[in-house]
Amino acid sequence: MKPFALWAKLPRPLRIVGTRLPLVVPQMFGVMLVTFLLVRLLPGDPALLMLGNTATPESIAALRQRLGLDLSIWQQFLLYVGNVLHGDLGVSLFTSNPVVTDLAERAPATLELITYAMIVTIIVGVTVAVIAVVRKGGIVDYFSRFYGLAAGAIPDFWVGLLLIFFFFYMADIAAAPFGRIDALINAPPTVTGFYTIDSLLAGDLVAFKSSVARLILPVLTLTIVNAGMLMKMTKTTFSDIYRSEFIRHQRASGLPERVIIRSALRNSLPPIITTVGFLFGFLLGAAVLVETIFAWGGLGQYAVQAVVNSDYPAIQGFVLVAAAFILIIYLIVDVLYELVDPRIKV
Repeated sequence: MKPFALWAKLPRPLRIVGTRLPLVVPQMFGVMLVTFLLVRLLPGDPALLMLGNTATPESIAALRQRLGLDLSIWQQFLLYVGNVLHGDLGVSLFTSNPVVTDLAERAPATLELITYAMIVTIIVGVTVAVIAVVRKGGIVDYFSRFYGLAAGAIPDFWVGLLLIFFFFYMADIAAAPFGRIDALINAPPTVTGFYTIDSLLAGDLVAFKSSVARLILPVLTLTIVNAGMLMKMTKTTFSDIYRSEFIRHQRASGLPERVIIRSALRNSLPPIITTVGFLFGFLLGAAVLVETIFAWGGLGQYAVQAVVNSDYPAIQGFVLVAAAFILIIYLIVDVLYELVDPRIKV
């Protein structure tokens, strides 16, 4: 059997993945190159920051030699690429731990935060958009217009600080904005890295309640800021389809309204999926300030510390992981496109 015939017999999701994966290698190489060069433009000498202002020129030169900073830019880059291919992202100048270890410890915290934030964002954005279109001229419709204009102009750190002030400081009904779990409660044994899931697997309801309570304000912060964009996209797409000819035909045929809404929403999914994929990748960067405000201890807070301390290996490792995460999200979006719209040819 010819290779083309074998390829044609594969499930379409596998063919989509097969056509996209070869593009990942040059994309990741480009990310590595650009990040490496831009990081070298950051002010500050890592060796001087590590040793302090009282260090002698001899000790600084010795440390620069040990870190490979005395080599040319291209020699440093080739050395870095070789290390990355062997799974070595370097050693953090700030924590003195391997960057891979630091990222592995902090990634679950960020993934838990942005995953729950994305779930709530989808629920809020899509629900408000559908109700606003179906019940045009109602309270929800007018609220969606106001919220759609305001959401994009609201800084996430400002929203987070307001939520902390009103719900924690004034009303005292929210958990303290200090980490993922109460300091007096032991973290559950690591299985998935998500405290909410691991605590349930361990049967520790105390840890589960604490981890959920700590998630509420940061998740609400990200949702308030980002749900507006998804709501506007969904509202525009769903409105066009909800008033299209084939929906009028369904209504004239006597189909229940809930079936009509479900049909219109299904046909609106491709652009909604695109927006969700973009937002999911965007949340990884948006979580930087939110994690700092809530002392979350995730990748965002780690990246801020790396930039402040001119920690080259940590910055490069974070950007590399972030780029890989976004490419995976876009790959999943392509597969979901095939599932909701079989007309797409691969």
